[in-house]
Amino acid sequence: MRGKNLKIRIFIALAVVAFAYLRKCSQEEVNPYTGRTQAISLSPEQEIAIGLQSAPGMVQQHGGLHPNTQYQALVDNVGQKLISNSVAKATPYEYEFHLLADPNTINAFALPGGQIFITFALFSKLENEDQLAGVLGHEIGHVLGKHSNERITNANFWKIIAMGASSVDLGGVAQQYGNGELLKNGRGDELESDDLGVRFMMQAGYQPEEMIDVMEILKAAAGPNRIPEFQSTHPDPENRIDHIKASIEKYKKTL
Repeated sequence: MRGKNLKIRIFIALAVVAFAYLRKCSQEEVNPYTGRTQAISLSPEQEIAIGLQSAPGMVQQHGGLHPNTQYQALVDNVGQKLISNSVAKATPYEYEFHLLADPNTINAFALPGGQIFITFALFSKLENEDQLAGVLGHEIGHVLGKHSNERITNANFWKIIAMGASSVDLGGVAQQYGNGELLKNGRGDELESDDLGVRFMMQAGYQPEEMIDVMEILKAAAGPNRIPEFQSTHPDPENRIDHIKASIEKYKKTL
């Protein structure tokens, strides 16, 4: 009897896994902005809704919006210049740029649908408008790259796998992996966003080499021992510089 029950549980687990796999395959589509095939489960409208719903909490978490209206206007102007001179202008996303008051956390990040944030701690270390364009262009790249959408889709895939695997005691492992998908952008996402950021900078008339200087600023801010908060959502800046240089050379030939 026990053997029969085990066979039934295994059959159910395999059926759930097969369903999850076929469902994920059916969600694959070519990203019109990057040309990369991704598993995507959210529409642009759903991405926008998630971003708008999540934005107030992110603002509160970082001490509110920065009170200096001139600084905020600069962030808005640079962001909109990047949007208006790139493919981002033709997307359905609703871009908003937020300067957060947080004086300690060196970070910038994007929510699905176009909500983009930079902390004052990072903003205050930037030396010119071009460097600000590099930071914001990178975050716009995350939006167009649909990286949050892809992670949410992958996490849902692993949740379904966990439902089936739990019948044979593998659910915990699958669930942990699925949860990890949402913790931070993968290295590929970061490099794709760096590449798009360089492209947007050049299209808007900014000096793309300044993005390399942003990486140097982030390294210096970390110091010899301290890991900055920026690296909780972005890999080591040193590892990205060579790829940024390659993107600059590529777009010098194609733009």
